[in-house]
Amino acid sequence: MKIVIIGGVAGGASAAARLRRLNEHAEIIMYERGSYISYANCGLPYFIGGKITDKNKLTLQTPESFQDRFRVDVRINQEVIEINRQKRTVIARDISSGSTTEENYDKLILSPGAEPVIPTIPGLNDERIFTLRTIPDTYRIHEYIQKHNVKSAVVIGGGYIGLEMLENLKNAGIEVTLMQRSQQILRMLDFDMASEVHQYLRDIDVNLILNAAINGFSSIGESLAVEYNDGSTVKADIVLLSIGVRPDSQLAKDAGLKVNIKGAIEVDPYLRTSDEHIYAIGDAIEVNNFVTNEPSHIPLAGPANKQGRIVADNIMGANTQFKGTQGTSILKLFDMTIAATGINEKAATGLNYHYDAIHTFSPSHATYYPGATFMSIKTLFDKESGRILGAQLIGFTGVDKRCDVLATAIRANMTAYDLAELELSYAPPFSSAKDPVNMIGFAIENILTNKVYQQHWADIDNVIEKVQQGQAILLDVRTPSEFERGHVDNSLHMPLDNLRSHINELNSSKEIYVYCHSGQRSYIACRILMQHGYSCYNISGGYRLYQILSY
Repeated sequence: MKIVIIGGVAGGASAAARLRRLNEHAEIIMYERGSYISYANCGLPYFIGGKITDKNKLTLQTPESFQDRFRVDVRINQEVIEINRQKRTVIARDISSGSTTEENYDKLILSPGAEPVIPTIPGLNDERIFTLRTIPDTYRIHEYIQKHNVKSAVVIGGGYIGLEMLENLKNAGIEVTLMQRSQQILRMLDFDMASEVHQYLRDIDVNLILNAAINGFSSIGESLAVEYNDGSTVKADIVLLSIGVRPDSQLAKDAGLKVNIKGAIEVDPYLRTSDEHIYAIGDAIEVNNFVTNEPSHIPLAGPANKQGRIVADNIMGANTQFKGTQGTSILKLFDMTIAATGINEKAATGLNYHYDAIHTFSPSHATYYPGATFMSIKTLFDKESGRILGAQLIGFTGVDKRCDVLATAIRANMTAYDLAELELSYAPPFSSAKDPVNMIGFAIENILTNKVYQQHWADIDNVIEKVQQGQAILLDVRTPSEFERGHVDNSLHMPLDNLRSHINELNSSKEIYVYCHSGQRSYIACRILMQHGYSCYNISGGYRLYQILSY
């Protein structure tokens, strides 16, 4: 059997290695239009920032090492320009000489990846404007910074690469401005959670400009000026464009393979394209969202590697399905960790899910043991079954562990009741007896069983209107010192520890909306009030979240 693979890096290289492990005698040819077949794509920003200093560490396999270990015929600097599905051949062009060769195949694997989105903006051809996708891109940026003694940069786009580049440029001593076209960075987060990241960036003196649509670039003296929608400009020595990626699927389109409206190659559960002899994997394909079972484009390295393995298995006679991607991701941003898995509110609302969300604020480990930090977690769940639909986590230690537990829970279709029962490792340096994941289960279970009703800050204007009309009470149960440092207008202050002795001062005919710092004390207050006959709602996220949203 002869298998041709177009593209290396995560998916293609994984498929080639797996094919060889399964079949020692198959002929395997891999085309790569660049010079590198398998490299640490996600590590590229850290070379620019100086965290990784050895260029060789970025390269996982060379063409020579791949040939020696797996006997794969690796053809670098060869771009496949045509697929002839009738003849089952591909035509490749040598990047250096321009000469072409034709190669036949029994099975073809497409792993072309994604390409940066480059908008049509005046001044875009300036040599000081960069994108980061490959190792050569990394070297160009690094060399330019060293040669020109770069002191300032503008990063356009607040996705994974944009934020990683922001961190690494700043760590390299460069003043950085981050510009984002929409009202928030990191689209996998909901706005309330993204606002926590906005606040953090501003607190560490990052110049963050939101709702900034770029109009063009121009030279002002020795600086590059970035003009955006309100007519203002930001000057810098370099600009990094990181506004997203799209499937690199032109070759598939030209071959007549089915692609979706966004250009992603359509595949079946076995990762076959519309041609039974051609498979496709990685950032170029459409996948099913595991939570919603809806078609999606989720370009991540982990799923691409798994897809390469599955395709190899299927070519060699297995019958393995790719069951979808849930978008589990994590990001280091200076000292902060940001992670997400499953769907967010935008996706849930768009699909008319009957869902709710809960905010919890839990310590990374026992608070009496030194070094504990708190993590903010937002969890989406089905209002009927309690099934976990998605989670977003922000903190400084222990975030990765909890995100992975929640990702596993989603993959196993677990409910909040299951989270409450999970037996997770505990010792004071690592967790609390009630782990943050258990706390999520407890909090959702209380809502599902009507032990507490909750209110979200998104509807606070309606609550305040009721208060002003004398129909409701907005109750702050924090301590006097907390209240004095700041509170929501029109709030009635009654500390939790004094609530029982002053409960008769509350009008039982009015709805009571209760908040504390994070939602825990206000939950206790609601339990007290409800058992005394009051109609009570706990405001999710507490005053802490209110402050962030008001920042």
